[in-house]
Amino acid sequence: MVPWDQATVHFLTHALQYGTAVFEGIRAYDTPDGTAVFRLQEHMDRLDASARAYGIPMRYTAKEWSEAALELLRVTELDSAYIRPLVFYGMGAIGLDPSNNEVQNMMAAFYFGSYLGEDGVSNGISAMVSSWRRISHTSLIPTAKGSGGYLNSMLAKLEAKRAGFDEAILLNESGSISEGSGMNIFLVNQGVVHTPAVSAGILEGITRNTVIELLRADGVEVVEGDLARGSLYTAEEIFLTGTAAEVTPIRAIDGRDVGPGEPGPITRQAQESFSAAVNGKLDGYKHWLSYV
Repeated sequence: MVPWDQATVHFLTHALQYGTAVFEGIRAYDTPDGTAVFRLQEHMDRLDASARAYGIPMRYTAKEWSEAALELLRVTELDSAYIRPLVFYGMGAIGLDPSNNEVQNMMAAFYFGSYLGEDGVSNGISAMVSSWRRISHTSLIPTAKGSGGYLNSMLAKLEAKRAGFDEAILLNESGSISEGSGMNIFLVNQGVVHTPAVSAGILEGITRNTVIELLRADGVEVVEGDLARGSLYTAEEIFLTGTAAEVTPIRAIDGRDVGPGEPGPITRQAQESFSAAVNGKLDGYKHWLSYV
């Protein structure tokens, strides 16, 4: 355990120079039965998978990472928190080959409110289709959370903010809908929920998986597949999912209202079911919670 101000790395750290790192974003919630981390093991399993995908040796198992996350929350005494583990190449060779550099590990926990704001969660946000295309399977590994790949997300996010929007939607190289700058996307038409498949270049989000499972359990049809850009303009509802964003509605895209310009019934259903799950109020899903 290191005090916040002492958590430093040298500026020649390989990951700082080239983005050679993998990471996770995880949330802990203040539930009626105490602080609990949501789908902790799944997040750490994905961290391990991301490291394998990018060839970064892991010094600790996913289970050891999970145990460390719980200990971190015990020490920091945070009731709710955002947890950020990072596995990265440290100092050593300054060239592109990091194989002789030490692999370093860190994890921080801190309070983090709604990523897109409380008003966005309640009333929806505005979004635009970015001019930047989502990183492809032929250039990077979009199914892994590699730090360097998020330069793509940053470009899209900054473009949207400069244009006066809250968020960006990225298409893939073929022009199909992929995801937001750091979250998955869902469209609703005539009671059916549609979301891009993994082949569209998305990160297979854990919140995405959660919402799909909860909606299907409630009898809602969820279809994964290719979605054309035009689907954004004809959708009755659109919402985003992610650990940071949780479930956030989109009320307008490219200056066009989505449906009546306010969150729809299935979006609200997804929000309510997700909130109940992370707060330990769904009996059939308490296995998703790891109590501190």
